[in-house]
Order: sequence, then C-alpha cells, then structure tokens
Amino acid sequence: MGSHPLPEPVTAAGRDGLAALLARPADAVIALDFDGTLAEIVPDPERARAHPGAVPALSRLAPRLRSVAVITGRPAGVAVRLGGFAGVAGLEHLVVLGHYGAERWDAVTGTVRAPAPHPGVAAVQGELPGVLDASGAWHGTWVEDKGRAIAVHTRRADDPQAAFDALRGPLGDLAARHGLIVEPGRLVLELRPPGMDKGVALAQYVREVGAGSVLYAGDDLGDLAAYAAVEKLRAEGLPGTLVCSGSAEVAALAERADLVVDGPAGVVGLVEGLAEKTG
Repeated sequence: MGSHPLPEPVTAAGRDGLAALLARPADAVIALDFDGTLAEIVPDPERARAHPGAVPALSRLAPRLRSVAVITGRPAGVAVRLGGFAGVAGLEHLVVLGHYGAERWDAVTGTVRAPAPHPGVAAVQGELPGVLDASGAWHGTWVEDKGRAIAVHTRRADDPQAAFDALRGPLGDLAARHGLIVEPGRLVLELRPPGMDKGVALAQYVREVGAGSVLYAGDDLGDLAAYAAVEKLRAEGLPGTLVCSGSAEVAALAERADLVVDGPAGVVGLVEGLAEKTG
C-alpha cells in the first residue's frame, strides 16, 4: 500500500466512478475548483495560494489522465498565477476554465481565450458603492473586481453572516436591473452574467475531450452546478465521483458528495493517492 491510501466513497455511484478512473486513467478527467479546494479560503482573495503540495501532486498524476481542469469563478489568468500552474513539467495539458468557463487558459499555449465582457458588469460597478452605503453594509465589506464579475465579500465585517444576509436582496435587485445574476458563496455574493456556471463548463469540457470518467472536487455553493452535471452524466452512463473539500460553512455539498476530504490538504492527499494507484 502507498503512503496515501485512497478513502472509499460512501455511495455505490462514487465507488463505480473511482473504480472506472483507476481502471482506465487515460480516459479520465479530474476537475477541481480553486478557492477552498486547491487553496485555503483567506480574507483577502489576492493572498490565496494553492496548497504547497497541489502542483507537485497534480504534475505527478496529470500525465496519466485524459486531462486535468481547474474550474473557477476567478479570471483564468489569476487562477494560473495564484496556483503556480504555468511552465510546470507534467502540467503541459492542464486547462483552467475561468469565470465559470467564459475564459480558458491552456498550458500548452500559455494563453487565455475570452469573449468581450458583459456591459452590465461595468454598470453594476458604478452603482455598487451607493447600494452598499444605503444597505448600511459598507463597513467591513470588500469588493473584488473580477473583470467579468463583481464579488462582494463580507468575511471582514463585524458580523459577516448578518452583512451577507442584509446584502442578498439589494444586490439581487441591482444585478437584475443590469441583466446579471447573483451567485452566493462562502460569505461572498458574486454578480455575474447568466448562462455559464461550473456545471455547464464541466459538461462541455468532458464531452469535448471524450472522457470515459470524471471526478469533480469542490467546496462551495457554486460547485453544486458541477455536482448536478456529474449526476446527469452518470445517469447517461458516464462513471463519476463527487468530492467535497470539507467545510463547516457549507453542508449542502457534503450531503451530496460521494467522498468528503479535509479541505485542500485532503484534496492533495486524494490526488497523491490517485497518482500512487495509477503509477
């Protein structure tokens, strides 16, 4: 047995998905969220970094797979920088699907492909300070400009959950006025264009590369769409495994997951275990 034994999924579908991956790794896609899955959640998103073991583990496993994809709400280039994914031996065919799939970075070219930004994002950015002030939630909130989306973080507020709850309605109204939607997360509300989510991005990519199995790991409410995509693919006959990067803040994923691991360190341990089993 290797030094990183694989945990066993608690569901039959999850066990089937993992067995298919181990039997035919060259047909498998592993897709991973970034924040909370490969990187710890931190108060300032710009200070997030991939777990120190993530890149070595992925570079060991990736050459044996059909593909590894990082699917994130961040801009693709930002995730590449914070993750340290560029120019790494073994990750030559890594793909980062940023902004829920609206942007794509391919390691083989080192370039990002992206459409023009939605005009509603700029309009929201202009109105947001007044909305925060009128809601009494300006103090302690932090606004992150993602280029194609705007995220309002409440983790630094005196009462983070109260600020989050107070802002859901006003930000929902603001987003709707400009053709955007609000995606809630772990003490963050993201205003972004409709039509793309992690589920759409994952399903499209799995079909594009002709995967024979898929494993998806995430930690937040935005990952539920990817969970639903894997469940749909399983119903169509494609084996799949759902992994939750465990968090006390979000129970909805753990309840639907086939396998729960202990945060980014647990995800890295899972990747290391897969590398050992497929080596």
